[in-house]
Amino acid sequence: MFFPEDLTDEHKMIKKSARQFAIKEVEPNRDAIEDQEFPVVVGLMKKAGKLGLLAHSIPEEFGGLGLDKISKGLVGEEVGRTGSYGVAHSNHTCIATLPITYYGTAEQKRKYLPKLASGEYIGAYCLTEPEAGSDAMGGKTTAVLNETKTHYLLNGTKLYITNAAFSDTFIVYAKVDGNQYTAFIVEKDFSGLELGPEEKKMGIKGSSTCSVILEDCKVPVENVLGEVGKGHIIAFTVLNLGRFNLGSACVGASKYALSEAVDHITERKQFGQPIAEFGVSKEKIAKMAARIYASESMQYRTSALLEEALHGMDQEQDQRLVATALSEYAIECAACKVYGSETLNYLVDEGLQLHGGAGFINEYRIEQMYRDSRINRIFEGTNEINRLLLPGQFLKKAAKGVLPYEQAVKDAFTYLHEASTEESGDRLKLVQDIRSIYLVLVELARRKYDTHLEQQQEVLMKLSDLAIHLFASESVLMRTRKYRDEQKDGIKQHLMEASLEEARNQILFLVQQLEGELLEEQTKIRNQIDSLLKSHSFKGSIHRNRGVASYIYEHGGYIN
Repeated sequence: MFFPEDLTDEHKMIKKSARQFAIKEVEPNRDAIEDQEFPVVVGLMKKAGKLGLLAHSIPEEFGGLGLDKISKGLVGEEVGRTGSYGVAHSNHTCIATLPITYYGTAEQKRKYLPKLASGEYIGAYCLTEPEAGSDAMGGKTTAVLNETKTHYLLNGTKLYITNAAFSDTFIVYAKVDGNQYTAFIVEKDFSGLELGPEEKKMGIKGSSTCSVILEDCKVPVENVLGEVGKGHIIAFTVLNLGRFNLGSACVGASKYALSEAVDHITERKQFGQPIAEFGVSKEKIAKMAARIYASESMQYRTSALLEEALHGMDQEQDQRLVATALSEYAIECAACKVYGSETLNYLVDEGLQLHGGAGFINEYRIEQMYRDSRINRIFEGTNEINRLLLPGQFLKKAAKGVLPYEQAVKDAFTYLHEASTEESGDRLKLVQDIRSIYLVLVELARRKYDTHLEQQQEVLMKLSDLAIHLFASESVLMRTRKYRDEQKDGIKQHLMEASLEEARNQILFLVQQLEGELLEEQTKIRNQIDSLLKSHSFKGSIHRNRGVASYIYEHGGYIN
């Protein structure tokens, strides 16, 4: 498993370059960006292009750097701290560029990728429509081949398009002959493309958001991306990387939110002492740091999995193999997106609370971060859609025999019957307990609802949360165990303990919610699950959390 401690010197150099760009170039322009001075945003993206920060996921032969997915995550994390600039940057490098990188013809790649890598071109991604949000396939935009068969004429409206006002290329999805969902590369100067007015948004003001209006927009036939009728494959597989990338950005923003909170509470005094010295403040800071530790562990672990699956796929001609590789870790990408965006939501909320009334004032950075963070639970598929995706994808893989589901479930039932419920501090056993509980509950849901399980969204959402907590818990455990001999100060151990304690508490609550649906007639299993979870003791939590907070204060924020 790969974690931040495994970064190579090259990775560290890329991370440093991206961080310096964010601090020295973007941050001084924060007010101009917030005031929607889009030429400033475009200028910064061109500077990023010169530094190679737009080129990490583009092959060298097409003007890129051809770096691994770990590097992609590092750049995403560092620009994530910049708020709306980071949204514009990441949208461009990910879902606006990767469809061409993975599905474009050689000619399309030669024509567009070098310009997207350098920042000469800025890209946008057009999927959402007035009547097609989460239900992307419900889009009404049409594409009809003209009489001379040289161009498709596109008609329809795309809604809430990021970077629209200053983009040069648009990845647009439309239905050929009314039913063949297809992707197109559309340039801003193609006749028939117009933009609606700039949306007035709660946050991320520095990233343009407009409607893209297509009225007999003439798109050359050579600008069909992938195969006619296979656009949905491009849309959904590339979104997996979009979800991963969003998780990385949220990790970076979460770290920044923590440092802003620490700076404020160590300076602000009440009742004769810094706010940081109060026990409640220390508990908040410790829990914030533990949540980042878990999210960060998931992200880096997933980045290496993605690199393993996708290495060389930007050269692959067989688009079926490309689609399979991009889908291999869809579950993990969805988990990263949900957990990461909700981690940031938690961090900015608690960060603002620690600022008190000052957090509500525009001059304090946390106020903007609070507004900017909210969109992340909606971007790249809402967190509800991603939660529903998780168990569905899991069971599909099981049905196809990709996962050894039947044996795993059999072992889980056996484990639950035999596992010790004596008080324990064994954290590996806790993860094993969570895994068995998850498998047993999924199987009980499958038996009860059979083919109607997908209609039981309330149950699926809770099963999904169990899976996400399992992935997070295993990630922090494996990371901490891998580097336990290097821990002179024990901070990782403390962060792991805080993270696992919170996961255990959340899982107890989820199981209680599922009892009436799945465990009403399973008294033995219900009692065993309850006893197992409660057997894991977390003694000295207050002392531990105070120690974590002191470490964070000493370093001025989160330190890997």
